[in-house]
Amino acid sequence: MMGEDSGMFNVSQTIGNVPCCKCGVPIQPNAVNMCARCLRSEVDITEGLQKHVTITYCPDCESYLQPPRTWIKAQPESKDLLTFCVKRLKSFNKARLVDAEFSWTEPHSKRIQVKLKIQKEVLQGAILEQTYIVEFVVHYQLCEPCSRIQANPDQWVAAVQLRQHVSHRRTFFYLEQVILKHNAASRAILIKQMTQGVDFFFGNRSHALKFVDFVGKVVPTRSRSDKQLVSQDGKSNTYNYKYTFSVEISPVCREDLICLPQKLSASLGNLGPLVICTKVTNSITLLDPFTLRHCFLDADQYWRASFKPLLTSRQLVEYIVLDVELVSSEVTVGGSKYAMADVQVARLSDFGKNDIMFTVRTHIGHLLKSGDNAFGYDLYGANNNDIQLDKFKSFSLPEVILIKKSYEEKRQRKRGKPRPWKLKSLNMEVDDTGRAKDNKEKAISEYERFLEELEENPEDIFNLSLYRNKEYQPSEMASASDDDDFPAIPLEQLAHLQLSDDDDDVGHEGVSMAE
Repeated sequence: MMGEDSGMFNVSQTIGNVPCCKCGVPIQPNAVNMCARCLRSEVDITEGLQKHVTITYCPDCESYLQPPRTWIKAQPESKDLLTFCVKRLKSFNKARLVDAEFSWTEPHSKRIQVKLKIQKEVLQGAILEQTYIVEFVVHYQLCEPCSRIQANPDQWVAAVQLRQHVSHRRTFFYLEQVILKHNAASRAILIKQMTQGVDFFFGNRSHALKFVDFVGKVVPTRSRSDKQLVSQDGKSNTYNYKYTFSVEISPVCREDLICLPQKLSASLGNLGPLVICTKVTNSITLLDPFTLRHCFLDADQYWRASFKPLLTSRQLVEYIVLDVELVSSEVTVGGSKYAMADVQVARLSDFGKNDIMFTVRTHIGHLLKSGDNAFGYDLYGANNNDIQLDKFKSFSLPEVILIKKSYEEKRQRKRGKPRPWKLKSLNMEVDDTGRAKDNKEKAISEYERFLEELEENPEDIFNLSLYRNKEYQPSEMASASDDDDFPAIPLEQLAHLQLSDDDDDVGHEGVSMAE
């Protein structure tokens, strides 16, 4: 019974309050029996810590000096700038940093205020937490590269000359967007647009080498370098050179028709000899449209064989599809879908004028149906003088090779309307000594075709940064979606890309890297 009675009484243990030894306010017992207000009045844990620091800022390249010679780029009130400011502070005298945040200051005051919260052990193990503000005074000073540019804008050390010997600039339009996405030309002093390419000027040879390496990872290239002595000092044995890197881009582009050299065709298992270039990255993807066999040529393999296109995409002819008969089911080759089919076509220019028709086998049978239009190469009416093609004596030349489905009729109704997205442009000068200023109309036309090709090949947008077009009206979205077959890049499918509402620097009508 005693045990049962004792279980009925639960005594809860409570901690009593004690008066503060200075002001007498009841508080929970602590190591010094002092309230937080009195303890803070007795001890200042921020004593001896830096509260005013001077930092150096370059206004041209928006970077801060990390002594002794490192410059760090950081945007206002960014995480990088906050980290830089905290690292500039010296030891916290055994205090522990708990939190840090920016405190607002007038943008043109040349002051940055950072609110810090620290903890420190004081008086017999009591831990005190305190917040204080550190003011960073911004001192403007040009960094060495910017100072050299200001003194002489033409004072470059290394130049990279990008060239591609073709009649269009599709590759440069694409390369421009990749450079912008990865900020690869951020170190360039000057970018100059030339007749057959673009020149990039750098203040340091290592920056030029890094850029050449970047371009080689985007498109198949070969390069050579040269240097010229500018000045020398015999007493100190120092020499100043200017370096030039000539980078040639492969002339093979997507949708080009190629006749492979005999030796290369044999080394690739008798591929072709007529093949289509379906994709260009740092390697070239070639597809046999009659067998769906494909191969990949890297830059070294290509330049050893060094062939040119038989016909380019600017020589495509439009056909009308009369009948389609599938031969095989849809297959995936090199990441793209194809299906073999026998197609009866007639040239659009001949339709209704004569009875010339062609029955051809094509690799895009899954895209075509009767009544569609398609672009292809007219080998029936073409005059080919290719030496490599003459070596394949037993090869029967087809009359037509279809390349892609045509959306020209639907595009005519939508031309002139703004797209829901835009692209940025590199800030470059135009070389007025050549034909560049006389071909503005051609440049705009080529740029528009480049945008249309992006819509037809949505896999390319993963390498680019798209930006929201404020001129695009939501009411137009319904009209654009009327044609399910029409290629477009809807905004709802671009959530994973870098879409921005800030389009101040986005060129919607401007054309760059164009003749």
